[in-house]
Amino acid sequence: MEKKWQEKWDRAKAFEANPDPSRPKFYMTVPYPYTSGPLHIGHGRTYTIGDIYARYKRMKGFNVLWPMAFHITGTPIASISARIARGDPEAISLYRSYVRLYVDDEREVEKVIASFVKPENVANFFANVITRDFKSLGYSIDWRRRFTTGDPEYNAFIRWQFLKLREKGFIVQGRHPILYCVNDENAVGEDDIRGGDEFKAEVVEFVGIKFELRDSYLVAATLRPETIFGVTNVWVNPKAIYVKAKVDGETWIISKQAAEKLRYQAHKVEVLEEFEGRRLIGLRCREPARNREVLILPATFVDADNATGVVYSVPAHAPYDYVALEDLKKNEKMCIDYGIEPREVHLIEPISIIRIPGFSDYPARDVVEKLHIMSQEERDKLDEATQEIYKAEFYHGVMKDNCEPFSKLPVREAKEKVKEWLIKKGKATIIYETSPRPIFCRCGGRVIVAVLSDQWFINYGDPRWKELAWKALRKMEIYPEKYRKLFEDTFEWLALRPCARRRGLGTRLPFDERWIIESLSDSTIYMAFYTIIHHIRKAGIKAEQLTPEFFDYVFLGKGDVEEVSRRTGIPRQLLEIMRREFLYWYPLDLRHTAIGHITNHLSFFIFHHVAIFPEELWPKKITLNEYVIREGAKMSKSKGNVLPLVEIPRRYSADLYRLYITYAADLATVVDWREKYVLSVLRRLESFWRLANEIVEYGDVKKPEKLSLPTKWFLSKVNSAIIRCTEHLENFRLRDYVQEAFFNFLSYIETYRRIHANEEERRWAERYALERWVKLLLPVVPHIAEEIWERLGNREFLSLSKWPEPDQELIDMDIEMAVETVFRTIDDVREVVKVMRTKPSKLYIYVGPEEWKYKVCKLVQSLGPTARISDIMRKAMGIPELKKHAEEVSRLVKAIMEGKVPREVASRDVEMKAFKEFKDFIGRELGLEVIVEDATKPSYDPKGRARGAEPGRPGIYLE
Repeated sequence: MEKKWQEKWDRAKAFEANPDPSRPKFYMTVPYPYTSGPLHIGHGRTYTIGDIYARYKRMKGFNVLWPMAFHITGTPIASISARIARGDPEAISLYRSYVRLYVDDEREVEKVIASFVKPENVANFFANVITRDFKSLGYSIDWRRRFTTGDPEYNAFIRWQFLKLREKGFIVQGRHPILYCVNDENAVGEDDIRGGDEFKAEVVEFVGIKFELRDSYLVAATLRPETIFGVTNVWVNPKAIYVKAKVDGETWIISKQAAEKLRYQAHKVEVLEEFEGRRLIGLRCREPARNREVLILPATFVDADNATGVVYSVPAHAPYDYVALEDLKKNEKMCIDYGIEPREVHLIEPISIIRIPGFSDYPARDVVEKLHIMSQEERDKLDEATQEIYKAEFYHGVMKDNCEPFSKLPVREAKEKVKEWLIKKGKATIIYETSPRPIFCRCGGRVIVAVLSDQWFINYGDPRWKELAWKALRKMEIYPEKYRKLFEDTFEWLALRPCARRRGLGTRLPFDERWIIESLSDSTIYMAFYTIIHHIRKAGIKAEQLTPEFFDYVFLGKGDVEEVSRRTGIPRQLLEIMRREFLYWYPLDLRHTAIGHITNHLSFFIFHHVAIFPEELWPKKITLNEYVIREGAKMSKSKGNVLPLVEIPRRYSADLYRLYITYAADLATVVDWREKYVLSVLRRLESFWRLANEIVEYGDVKKPEKLSLPTKWFLSKVNSAIIRCTEHLENFRLRDYVQEAFFNFLSYIETYRRIHANEEERRWAERYALERWVKLLLPVVPHIAEEIWERLGNREFLSLSKWPEPDQELIDMDIEMAVETVFRTIDDVREVVKVMRTKPSKLYIYVGPEEWKYKVCKLVQSLGPTARISDIMRKAMGIPELKKHAEEVSRLVKAIMEGKVPREVASRDVEMKAFKEFKDFIGRELGLEVIVEDATKPSYDPKGRARGAEPGRPGIYLE
């Protein structure tokens, strides 16, 4: 059935969108996928949400454009091909398993794998199968506009974009620390890093402080140079390998790994000798701030692969140092083994240099004792302690008098000033490291920090540019709103970013063709390209014709169209058509993606739009969703728990997947794909399918002349559901929409059936409901909805029909609230029966206390949920009828505010009528004889329960 509708939509080109000035437009995009492998259910969540919204807006009368393309540029695909070409068994095995998802014939599988030695074959294979996956899930995409980021036409577009950025001064060349793959000899970004979408890889600046050691410097790295005044000793790892090396003419002692890394950071490094760290232990070196001699001691927490592999110790302010020193003081045998006199270690005392409120002179000791840290092996606790002290000292700390010339300075100022002071004295240098560590490129190479002399950067830190980006962000809608803070934080730190590589797939820089534009820089404004690519292809325009003048005219309205036509060879009429189409669709109305893109792609998307387009063409809204896990665990290849999209139609169904992935969590919450819950949703979907087909079999049913109260209730719920679904979708509350449109609606109709209304009346009402129900469900389960719609006798696509409008005259909140009171009473009686010793046979329900009580409820409701009891009583005492019941009014208001009496209730007459009409239903549900009594004049009330009746909460008596 799903394939049937996919083929019908495809043949009819149902979702191809063209400019139509008579209709409002809605242009939305979801990021084009990267074609280095199959997509999984986590990716599918993002695209499914996009499709639901596209389908909804289309039904609301908008001319909706949702296009799709494929991202192939950068180093990942090139790295895959290189690994396969050199016979890497791990890569070949992995990609063989990927291809087998789509290809059954083993000979064909091997043929495809052999073709993967060419990167374009990897890209094309996965672009094609992802297209099939997307179609198999029912996505309503305009496929005419498909392209890849390696297409020559796209390359021309990106060259134009970079020429515009350079023209505005936003692209610069120079020396700057960057993340760098030692294998590829290339700058890397998030897309190039293994797991780069799961953590933020960044460059961290250490200060390498030089301690004099005989004829050399022992270089200790720190993130806190202002603490040099509190140094008591230096730590090295006794088992690590260190080197004596000539670094820029000076002799340094650093770890072997540090020497290798420094070569990439524009330092001239010549290793003179290697030795174990234990050779340094027991020696003394001289610190550069006060020229004091300090001892070199062993510590297992020192990581030779971090910065220089040497750490100076400030035990008053650094928990690691404090604990390591205390450990050593307790271990005299270790001291003796390393040739250290234990007494010398015992004489080392912390030096307090920073004053912070709420701590003693020795904050490291305070926090270590508070967290009960017993040894330097408790890394997690020590990291927590370090963060606590760092934040307290950075934001509230002041340097003490023993830190001249920096005494009395706030720590946040002293940090930079001490660094500059030491560098000026020649006693410090800047050293770069990655965070976290280690980081690996997708090719398998280690990622380090390098300083290149001719690297090209996008300067996101340009204040002119940032001001425009901030302006756009302030105007944009972000949903869920809580993610705006992450955008703001990203805008704060965004600065120079490498924008080109020496290898990989992509567009060459138009002003320096040695370099290829990297994959997060060539994917920022491609939404504009979607608006014209189908015209370019249809007209057979060559990439060479797509000159900067062409894009200037089409996207910016610059230049004389006749001159542009003459220079490019593109007919004037076609140029004008493309210009009009771009202006019809732009600005982008919605960009939807996952939260992992905020700190890179989405921020760049905003920056590049404001750099190139006028304000009226800036994007309007960004919506975001969280990730997907499976059976409580993160999906990963190593765990073998990744569920590819291609498996969804085979093992489940497209509509079941769409329903579950939307219902399982709201956008700001991680979805957990749990098989038992998926099967539970499947059972409800099967119930809907059976019920819908049963209603279809009714055929046309004549509307009754008079409707019973149960039917009025049902029709009111149907039309109220239309209003609620519309509100939920307009506000992007997709889980709430599915809850109402599918689960609640199914419950309404099942309940209505149990009420046993007149058969003919029920059939008419159910068909009336189904015709609207399938429209509400179309965005989330389009295949099933289309099938039911067709079986109802309709010929046009439901996907292209109008969203249902509520019949306001059928909405009766009085009846809805009254029937809700009936259901609530049934639940209350069930609870009472559970605790009774003997099973009752009769139920007396005392409905409808005095009219003035209903007026109190209506008053409370009218004043809203924030009204206080005193405000309500003041209003109530201004009403004569209520004033004479002052004491009872006060009691009732308190009961309402405490939730003991419903805030929203029906009128007395409707409540009474509901209980009388539902009497038999209540009896069937409870297995009791039911007698409904007027609470103001009961004919039988042995326990006086009528006196306890309240609006929306009848009195009950069982016997």
